[in-house]
Amino acid sequence: MSVSVRVPTILRTYTEGASEVSAEGASLSEVLESLDASYPGIKGRIVDEQGALRRFVNVYVGNDDVRFLDGLDTPTAEGAQVSVIPAVAGG
Repeated sequence: MSVSVRVPTILRTYTEGASEVSAEGASLSEVLESLDASYPGIKGRIVDEQGALRRFVNVYVGNDDVRFLDGLDTPTAEGAQVSVIPAVAGG
């Protein structure tokens, strides 16, 4: 299934500056694999060495934070929009 992935500015060096790219997959983990196949190294900035989402990266499928859904197993329907958003901290 083809989905749209919104890429934050900090990761656009992997996507040749593109703010939105296409990827394939029926789940978020499949989408990230597809994304990494097209843009090598990008998955490592989203997922840690243990295969979990990095603490400082928020990922949404549609308007829903995947941490409150099924994490990397969250389904991604045809045409879904996946947003990768770096966490903001400070005071």
